Amino acid sequence: MAHQKPSHIAVEEDLCRRILHGLACEWENAIWVLESSLRLAIKRPIFSICDMKGRWGSWSCEKNEISISKDLVLNHSWDAVREILLHEMAHQLTEQLLDGRLEPPHGPKFKKACHLLRANPKASGNYALLDQRISAYTSEDKILIRVKKLIALAQSQNRFEAEAAMLKAHELILKYNVELIESHDNHDIITVFVGTPALRHFREDYHLAGLLQDFYFVYGIWVPSYVLEKGNMGRVLEISGTGSNVRIACYVYDFIRRFISSQWTEYNRKRRLNRFRMTDFAVGIIEGFRSKLNQDVSSKIKSHNTKCMTVILDAKLKEHIHYKYPRVSTVRGRAIRNDKSVLKDGISAGKELVIHKGIVHRNTEIRLLN
Repeated sequence: MAHQKPSHIAVEEDLCRRILHGLACEWENAIWVLESSLRLAIKRPIFSICDMKGRWGSWSCEKNEISISKDLVLNHSWDAVREILLHEMAHQLTEQLLDGRLEPPHGPKFKKACHLLRANPKASGNYALLDQRISAYTSEDKILIRVKKLIALAQSQNRFEAEAAMLKAHELILKYNVELIESHDNHDIITVFVGTPALRHFREDYHLAGLLQDFYFVYGIWVPSYVLEKGNMGRVLEISGTGSNVRIACYVYDFIRRFISSQWTEYNRKRRLNRFRMTDFAVGIIEGFRSKLNQDVSSKIKSHNTKCMTVILDAKLKEHIHYKYPRVSTVRGRAIRNDKSVLKDGISAGKELVIHKGIVHRNTEIRLLN
């Protein structure tokens, strides 16, 4: 009788196979940003997952192989994995097509390759991973510390106090962005995934993406990304902005998603409605919350003689967006019938939503501002 492998080993091997396929899919997708002559000339590499110390990935010209750290792919976010993959692809492009084999590892031709691939030239060695850098912003950024305190105050059992604290946090976020733009500060722009890559996204996902862009000073775009569970390429929302704005937007996204889930569970306990009605209810919540921000936040901001609540994209962010997404297309979905009563109930629930500090257990979706 053949010896059977322990189940956890078999599961890990299957996971690694799917990750390797994902790396290959991401590589194929990433080269489309290159001009056709480079895209057709670059060789598809072999991919491997290895135990590594002191590095997250490596490129071997002799083997035509990109190796990625096992720790990275098993314990970090997929956008962090993709950032390292792009960095190693830049090494590949440098040596295969830009005649940079005799240069230092991160010389001028490598930097050119990074520019062509929209890769991060710093993403190697002891450089903090993307998900680690996002977490670090909370303890280092003064605006986040002040917003965190206001979000904590929004947990008040007194509805009016909670509303006032949340709206004050939004006013502070706006003031921060206006001052940032007017000062022409040379701030860094970062880009991260929000939510989970999926083959299909529901209507509420697009409404939530619009809310983040309209009120939280980030730019969002739906980009191709590998869906690990399905073994195929799907899409995910990717947002760009300052570290503070991205961190706040990620928190708001997760908070609203959890709010929708809990409200729908209670609302649908006896109704037994289908998934389409859940979308109606979720869209209602998001639009109800949007209307509250439009009314309450705008009036408070105007009363303080500051700029109106509009999308503010500073010059550096606009430049980043233009560079990172050179080919952007707009796709409009068809009109979908909805249940107006369920939508209306969702709007009512959304008008009661107050963003506050989440109290959750480990391994849950929400990311705390702490």
